[in-house]
Amino acid sequence: MASRQENALLTKKKLLEAGSKIIAEKGLSHATIDEITALAGVGKGTFYTYFKKKEDIVFAMGYGAFTEILEEAISLKGTFIEKLTYYMVNFSACIEDSSAKLSQEWIRTVVDIPAGEENNQRGKLCFDLDSIGKLIGYGVEEGLLAEETPVEALGHTLIDLLYGQMFCWSMRDGSYSLRARTEEFCRTYLTSIFKAYMI
Repeated sequence: MASRQENALLTKKKLLEAGSKIIAEKGLSHATIDEITALAGVGKGTFYTYFKKKEDIVFAMGYGAFTEILEEAISLKGTFIEKLTYYMVNFSACIEDSSAKLSQEWIRTVVDIPAGEENNQRGKLCFDLDSIGKLIGYGVEEGLLAEETPVEALGHTLIDLLYGQMFCWSMRDGSYSLRARTEEFCRTYLTSIFKAYMI
């Protein structure tokens, strides 16, 4: 028999999946909590056990998968460039897999959430800056990059690039592969960007 905690996690996962599907199809402004809970197979009151408003679903989606991508990149065997490429390509693939419509909603509702104001959660942009900073910092700590590597500046540059690519892809309604575009960038430019700091 599943524990109470396992049941709660399963219910939240159902709500996230249902919310993602409906928001991807209809857009956030046209999606309703009634539709989300109906698709998830739970009562409307259950929604408010996990979320205050439907925007929180988009917010929550911005964390789980991206945390896993960072952990996988750090544990990947290979060079620092291979780890960073893995992170950036899978970051873009996660967005592409979620659909252009959902990405548009994510950009609109998540990026501008003030850091640290709601449920002690930080804005997604701050989260992504921290994540890529951790990856570059890991490169320095492990002796893959020089001590003088400008971690923050490089992190900001790469997140600016990823967000710019995501924005353009979303505005083009996903008419090309965001993943492939990021792979091309990594293959063409990453080594040059980090050449001065590689050991």
